Amino acid sequence: MPEVSRFFGIVIRMYFDEHDPPHFHAIYGGHEARVGIEPIMVLEGRLPNRAASMVIEWAALHQAELLRNWRRLRNDQPVQRIQPLE
Repeated sequence: MPEVSRFFGIVIRMYFDEHDPPHFHAIYGGHEARVGIEPIMVLEGRLPNRAASMVIEWAALHQAELLRNWRRLRNDQPVQRIQPLE
């Protein structure tokens, strides 16, 4: 369960054994959402509106890095940290 980033109490993780489409998990408090990378959209789950907006904004800023990390995981390589939303 590698942590990719963390900001404003939101934890972004990518898992080694996940399936397509490329996505990440955003966890905030007791909420979790699976978020697609291309296109950026909530695939499953729910976050509070403010947290969801921040996650979508962050993903749009780092979409290429997220895709690179997805490919790294598929090749059994460790993820690289991505800058948090500021």
